Amino acid sequence: MQDAPTPKVLLIDDNSWDLRYYATLLRARGYDVVTCSTYAEGVRRLEATAFRFVIVSQGGPGFEGRVVLERAVEIDRSLPVLVLTRLVAMSCYLEAMQLGAVDYVQKHVHPEDFVWIVETHLKPSRVR
Repeated sequence: MQDAPTPKVLLIDDNSWDLRYYATLLRARGYDVVTCSTYAEGVRRLEATAFRFVIVSQGGPGFEGRVVLERAVEIDRSLPVLVLTRLVAMSCYLEAMQLGAVDYVQKHVHPEDFVWIVETHLKPSRVR
């Protein structure tokens, strides 16, 4: 029996410390993580590679990662996108969820909780 392929995760964060931190957490759990430090680079990667999960940061009061979320939904509506934010803003939360994000979480989420969120959204849904 063949092992399931390692889930490929796209992680976009303009903060280099956060980028390394979250990538390290996911790699320790066996995920194939592709990191990008700009939203434009993240969009290019989305268009060139198939991912199972996308994580995009929101650094300030505006929803800078919107372009990544919008493109991810255009490419594959079922692709889960998690928004990580430093500054929780109700307007950005609502915008992200309306655009198709599966979750919106404030940094720095506990490492176990972060991995649990990713793994929860990667589980296949049950058809009833």
